[in-house]
Amino acid sequence: MAYTAEKAFDLIEAAHHRGRLAHAFLITGPAGSGKAALAAKIVQMVNPPQDGGGGNNLFGEVEVPEEKSLDELEGDLVRVVRPRSKSRRITVDDMRVLEKSFHVASASGSWKVGVILGADRMGAGAENAFLKTLEEPPPECLLMLLSDAPELLLPTVLSRCVKLPLMARPDQGFVSEASQALLSALASMAKQGIGNLQAALTLRASFSSILAKQKAEISKCNEAAFKEESKKYKNTTDSGDWLKNREKYYLGLTESEYLNEREKLIETLVCWVGDVVRQKCSVDQLDFPSERDTTASVASNHAINDLLCRMEGIEQLRANLETNVQEQLALEVAFLTAFG
Repeated sequence: MAYTAEKAFDLIEAAHHRGRLAHAFLITGPAGSGKAALAAKIVQMVNPPQDGGGGNNLFGEVEVPEEKSLDELEGDLVRVVRPRSKSRRITVDDMRVLEKSFHVASASGSWKVGVILGADRMGAGAENAFLKTLEEPPPECLLMLLSDAPELLLPTVLSRCVKLPLMARPDQGFVSEASQALLSALASMAKQGIGNLQAALTLRASFSSILAKQKAEISKCNEAAFKEESKKYKNTTDSGDWLKNREKYYLGLTESEYLNEREKLIETLVCWVGDVVRQKCSVDQLDFPSERDTTASVASNHAINDLLCRMEGIEQLRANLETNVQEQLALEVAFLTAFG
């Protein structure tokens, strides 16, 4: 079950007041769902600002403490770990520095907090480097892992965290660059009309092109990470198989991240067609409010049964891709079924 950021904070605040606050949270959700803002709010909950607010101003109104960002809160008590360098990875050294900070004494009643942004950008080595601390942290220490793709984390990490999945926030209108490109392609297709074979094949080509660009970026990032590791550690290991094993790891990571991006694009298709169905049924809440005019136009030209059959074609794509079917063939069949 996914929560709004506000509801998630209410649950954490209630647990804190009862003295039952967990020591590690995995906060997940799509970009724009408010993960970082929630983490910052939790930091200020466990370590209330000294200049605090809560009193009355000159007009007798209750002053509400100003909420700060993670950047503003970062300091001796709050450590924020981010993907860095060209490879956009979180390294073993990053995690060891965070782990060390947890064992430095602090004032009584103050919490040590570690926030890991883009936690899925840790490699297996970085994740394993803080497993013991994750399992048995010092008193009054709190870890928050933030991730858009928690499925990339090790099971041993997932099992040690309380999961807080956040809902997307359509009011913010956030759409990733890849999804926005696909929405533009869908809008172009819609002008020609669903049911046009040429338009459906053009849309499929656009989908494949967007996906290929995503894969190229992922590969470039992971190749850079592998080169960094090779340069740093190749002379510090006795195992001749070490480089080969790391190369296999990054190849596997690239494939995993690629599949994650592919699923996000398919989800964009599902949500877009879902908006068409909602428009047909006069439902106001849409996944893509910015595309309201386009989806309304498509809805007006098709019967509800036809739209539901087209939706089923996209859902079937997901099922087919879980088999050993050739990807491009599965895409072509699905796009012809859903949009042709």
